Amino acid sequence: MTSRIGLPVSRTLAFSTLTAMMLLPAYAEMPAQLPTAAQTDPEANHVMEGFPPPPDKIVRFGDGSSSRFPQTRWAFNHIRELVPTANVSRGEGPVAALPRAERNLDGIAITTLDGKQITFGDVPALTYADGLLVLHKGQIVYEKYFGDGAADRPHIGFSATKSFVGTLASILVAQGKLDPAALVTKYIPELKDSAYADATVREVMDMTVGVKYSENYADPKAEVYDYARAGGMIPQRPDYQGPKTFYEFLVKLTKEGEHDQAFAYKTANAEVLAWIIKRVSNQSMADLLSSTIWSKLGAEHDAYFMVDSIGTESGGGGINTTLRDLARFGEMMRNKGRFNGQQIIPADAVADIEKGGDKAKFAKAGYQTLPGWSYRDMWWITNNDHGAYMARGIYGQSIYIDPKAEMVIVRYASHPRAANAFNDPVTLPAFAAVAKELMK
Repeated sequence: MTSRIGLPVSRTLAFSTLTAMMLLPAYAEMPAQLPTAAQTDPEANHVMEGFPPPPDKIVRFGDGSSSRFPQTRWAFNHIRELVPTANVSRGEGPVAALPRAERNLDGIAITTLDGKQITFGDVPALTYADGLLVLHKGQIVYEKYFGDGAADRPHIGFSATKSFVGTLASILVAQGKLDPAALVTKYIPELKDSAYADATVREVMDMTVGVKYSENYADPKAEVYDYARAGGMIPQRPDYQGPKTFYEFLVKLTKEGEHDQAFAYKTANAEVLAWIIKRVSNQSMADLLSSTIWSKLGAEHDAYFMVDSIGTESGGGGINTTLRDLARFGEMMRNKGRFNGQQIIPADAVADIEKGGDKAKFAKAGYQTLPGWSYRDMWWITNNDHGAYMARGIYGQSIYIDPKAEMVIVRYASHPRAANAFNDPVTLPAFAAVAKELMK
């Protein structure tokens, strides 16, 4: 079976749910020759400018325009103006400085996975980047913004959210508060009649659950659409009678196949894990992230989550942060949980992520651009000789952590194509080439 974008369904990387509505109509409308990043720049095209903006420049959630390219190039930088959100407080402490030691990296030569010769300076336009930042040994060596991206403007991270959720779960495991070998129902008895009745927490954390949940966007009956409607990620029709919250949706999921046989990327698992950690911590996701990490990170700005109709944060794709704060989070992970003069999260939690998951189970998913990779605690593990690992979100959202090169690269983007398979041929060799240059 193939998706509308021409990729095997098992290989349509890291789709998130906010964009579910756009995929059927928008891919049908997407021209073979895509307009360039420059041609779709929302500032150059005066999107949402004026009081009020002209009718043809307005972006809305309710009519689906916020989920259609090129309007997404504005919308991904302005989620809070479109839908309900929950704040993640940065606390009252001082901002943790990120020293600057700018270098001209634009000339670094890169050979893409499909054999093209480019430079690092070409990467932002090719990936429709809204912001790109490189840290080396904790110093900013490269920071640029494009389109409607800005240093003080939070951008949606889509499925990079899952890595935040996985990190919080890893912290609870390291603290002895969460047992990864326990059944999910130990913490969420409400799931006793669902696919998760006999699944373990570890199987949820590593996405090896056998659950009937399709992210095939070419199928209007796929469960991803039910999930998106339940969570308010897409508008509900006036006659909609389905689940109205994430919780109501999750309890209805049924089993398909056996658990722990293969890696299968399904956003529902992230929402189940989010439910578990909220139940264990007795805190909302926003409050837990704030108290555990964000208020200790020296972040410049509050973060925020998209929420459903009862204020439940989207653990599958709802985090929004500024790029520099995303870099601070990545630098904390690179330093084994230590940042801003303190051990923010247990080093054991980071070590569990870095060791990676089962490569044989991951290989069954068939990701052609990720040979030899694995998945652990909702992070993507390269298993390369640098020990690099990633948080990944559709449309090009990235946290790339390279411990050997002492490097963190973060990018927010609004690529016209959702699947990371369209970004990987440029992104993965580009990140590796920058690491090589910085290690000279």
